[in-house]
Amino acid sequence: MPETMAWIDPQPARPQGTKGGTLSPEQQASWRQAGYALADGILPAECLDPALQLIQREFRTLSGEEQAKVTDFGSDGRMVFPTGHEALDTLSLHPRILAAVAQLLETPIRDVRLTQADLWSKFGRSDSQGGLYDNTDQRIHVDYPNHTLTHPPAWETPEAVEIIVYFDAVEECGGATAVIPREGPEDPAYAWPMMATPGLGTLPWINDRESAERDLAERAPEIHDFRAEHLYPRERRARFGPGSLLFYRHDTWHRGTPLTPGKQRVVQNLTFRKAESEWISTLHPGWAWKMYRRDLSVESLIARASVDQRCVLGFPAPGHPYWTAATVAAVEARYGALGMDISPYRRALSGA
Repeated sequence: MPETMAWIDPQPARPQGTKGGTLSPEQQASWRQAGYALADGILPAECLDPALQLIQREFRTLSGEEQAKVTDFGSDGRMVFPTGHEALDTLSLHPRILAAVAQLLETPIRDVRLTQADLWSKFGRSDSQGGLYDNTDQRIHVDYPNHTLTHPPAWETPEAVEIIVYFDAVEECGGATAVIPREGPEDPAYAWPMMATPGLGTLPWINDRESAERDLAERAPEIHDFRAEHLYPRERRARFGPGSLLFYRHDTWHRGTPLTPGKQRVVQNLTFRKAESEWISTLHPGWAWKMYRRDLSVESLIARASVDQRCVLGFPAPGHPYWTAATVAAVEARYGALGMDISPYRRALSGA
């Protein structure tokens, strides 16, 4: 890897059990001011190791023909939450991740909602087999256009957190995520509204960097020149390892860079929003859609989840108007045999 590249090194999160949350004050400040934070030590080994074993079984054994088909984002629905794999579903709702999101959004965990959770692979190759839409060497972009129906609010009032969970080491596979740090309210790169990217207004959506910039040079030269001056030269790349988490935002400029040819990188992409921000879409089918699996994996997930974890999925919190004596009894009938403890909802109903 080029030694002259500007790198972001991960900083340790607070130890498990520390009061005050998962992320340090410095990490919180970096996310709120610069638009990102790269952290190590969030996921304990008992959570990370089973996920790595699952990835080894499901993703490290793909044939060359299967790898050649992977030119875009996502698992094609295969590893979308809830996956039915306890190792991965547990990671997506891990209490330390939820606590970090609550810190960044400055809101209780029960007022956070999951909107995206998908595991996906990226492979290193020397050409762009996906043409205009290939993800090998992405154009710089912001993520909000396909997450929200609106435009992100003012920088000081963020409403969503995006996370990349890495399962590989950048030194071995390449493919570092590049971000553009925001340098204060007068930073020209972050002038508002943020429209200088393919896929907004009348600009066609193109993913491949070379193709996107060539199209912009012809169609919107002022946007092409803006990106060439204010974005690409300021890239900093995340020096990730297994278990590193990159926290960023819908309005953070970033992109995926090429992997080392012949190598593979697997990541979990997560997004959480404030419950009140209903204009931010859930990217996958509703969680209940995967009920009725023969293994009852989703029902069991709901039953064993904490109250906070259920809230993140949209389950009504204790004290919510949904709860009556009748609904408490009905939900207990549905999940009680799977081990769900209904007592927090019953206690809140009784005023205890």
